[in-house]
Amino acid sequence: MSASTATLTTTAPVTRRSWSLRRTTVVVGAIAAAVVTAAAALFHAAGVSLEIDGEMIPLLGFAQLTIVGAVIGGFLVAGCNRWSAAPGRRFLQVAVALTALSCVPSVAMPDDVATKLALVTLHLLAAAIIVPVLLRHAND
Repeated sequence: MSASTATLTTTAPVTRRSWSLRRTTVVVGAIAAAVVTAAAALFHAAGVSLEIDGEMIPLLGFAQLTIVGAVIGGFLVAGCNRWSAAPGRRFLQVAVALTALSCVPSVAMPDDVATKLALVTLHLLAAAIIVPVLLRHAND
């Protein structure tokens, strides 16, 4: 006679809150990408070159980097929720600092002032859309 034992392995269930943060990150990223891309198109139509080193930044690039920024923000919220005693405050501090840092190349690289102002405005527009929405998911 042989005896066998069954081993039951389970994984921790994904909480409703984490799914909500993921979904929110994707949705707010898509919305911000659409708004920022439309704003970049308007700047370009108004005569702002949006060129760096003689090459125009492709409009799709604005959408892609805005979505990347939203995903980074989602990871930051998740990390702050896990490791910070005050996740909302910490997320806001880091988001403001990273937004400011993301504006540095926009000021340093373009040749003309109009492009510099447009790029900084687009960064701030993306942050103004993404940060408040993600901040609501911080567990304070």
